[in-house]
Amino acid sequence: MNVTRRDLLEQVGAIGGLGAAYLAMEALGLAVPTPAGAENFTLSPHTGHGRPVVILGAGLAGLVSAYELSRAGYSVTVLEARDRIGGRVWTIRGGDTIVQAGRPDQRAAFTDGLYFNAGAARIPSTHRATLGYARKFGVPMEAMVNVNRSAGWDFAGKIQPERRMVNDMRGKLAELLAKAIDQHALDGAVSKGELDVIRQFLAPYGELDPQGAYVPRGRSGYLTEGGGYGAAPVPLPAMQFSELLPVPAVRARGSLALPYFFEHIWDMQAVMLQPVGGMDRISQAIYERVRPLVQLNSPVSAIRRSGDRVRIEHGPGERVTEADFCICTLPMPILARIPADFSPPKKSALKAVTYAVSVKVAFEGPRFWEAKDSIYGGLAWTDRQNENVMYPSGGYGDAKGVLVAAYCGGWTRPDNPQAFAALSHDERFRICRESIAALHPGQSRLLDKAVTVTWGLTPWSEGVGAVWGGGLTGSGGRPPEYAELLKPEGPIVFAGEHLSYQPTWQEGAVLSAHEALKLVQSMAGERRPAAAA
Repeated sequence: MNVTRRDLLEQVGAIGGLGAAYLAMEALGLAVPTPAGAENFTLSPHTGHGRPVVILGAGLAGLVSAYELSRAGYSVTVLEARDRIGGRVWTIRGGDTIVQAGRPDQRAAFTDGLYFNAGAARIPSTHRATLGYARKFGVPMEAMVNVNRSAGWDFAGKIQPERRMVNDMRGKLAELLAKAIDQHALDGAVSKGELDVIRQFLAPYGELDPQGAYVPRGRSGYLTEGGGYGAAPVPLPAMQFSELLPVPAVRARGSLALPYFFEHIWDMQAVMLQPVGGMDRISQAIYERVRPLVQLNSPVSAIRRSGDRVRIEHGPGERVTEADFCICTLPMPILARIPADFSPPKKSALKAVTYAVSVKVAFEGPRFWEAKDSIYGGLAWTDRQNENVMYPSGGYGDAKGVLVAAYCGGWTRPDNPQAFAALSHDERFRICRESIAALHPGQSRLLDKAVTVTWGLTPWSEGVGAVWGGGLTGSGGRPPEYAELLKPEGPIVFAGEHLSYQPTWQEGAVLSAHEALKLVQSMAGERRPAAAA
């Protein structure tokens, strides 16, 4: 039976959720890395001739657009509905108010210097464009520990360190392959010479004894760690497949596969990057260069065409801003509801995508994960509803830190995000405390100052990122609606992470903005002002 890429992705998504499906897209080449040189993007200088451009949204795509256009000599206005910039790059600090639709407002009470990255939380080293702006504006970066073998996995009610799960799985799989070779099950499939080389390789790779059996020698951890003088270490015994991949739990709750290969994904390396002091430092640095151009608290109420120009109605009092061009970076659920002079194909395309639901919960607490369990950064995985625990990368040895006790995105429970988002704040906090109590017995009582963010309930976002429907048909593995939104609507062009092959990442927002800027400059060149003719 022939299996298409679409069939494969649908099966992966059914088992492992949105995260696993996107990772599979990367493996199939449907999500591509940043092109080399993207960090050197610039528009031709002195080409704007003061032409007015209005930008809708002051997230990263909007801020990058404003910065690059102003450098090229355009007259720029940025309209932002919120009272802050950054969009889904949202770093919450003590004193900040968290507004969620239909829920009581929360007020963060974190200690000065501590913060919670409610949205974007990591930057791969391959995201050259985003890191290029950080470098240009002197934003200091530090390592973000994305994988930690000391962190725990909590599946089917049993806690094991990641190093034991990963290394025992590798050892058991190596043992199976060695047995297949020794029993000539692969003869004819691979040449004898290659099989001999593979068999030799498997011994050190999987800690196999001369008979091909997996015998742990410490790679998975120790019952007794080695000490001074005669205190010899005692390795942990090998786990069985039933413990490494608890089938009933997988069927009932989701997939255990993702944590095993998480760090091998192109943009999920073991070590990522983060700005020192919070993920919003990069967008804030760009904002400082364009601050006079940005109007906060100015939600767009209508997008109109005025001949070959654009007229935007916005803000209190229905103010009007007219411009030669518009770059629209608004999330599609928001944009689809705004009265607009768009063509029927464009209006239809705006309704063709849904946005993923994602929930995070954070607590402040003394760093017991470091002091008692020697965990410095990284993720814990669980099949409980909180799905992930993210330990802070940085501030090691400080008295307190912010522990992200839930990052719920369907990673290990594909049916979970909507259910977890529907829970009350207190119920989410309870589930997270129970998870921390399992991973760190006796310590969850030390956590306080809890806050939670559901992106589906966050005004002016209504989701964490675009999930394109319509299968993988159409240009480049996207449905026809995607291609429709890449086309200008008269003087209006579109940008945002949803119009990129790096969805949900800051890099996707930046790269889509670069493409939108090229369109604006091309259109401006076709309509040169009389003074420049």
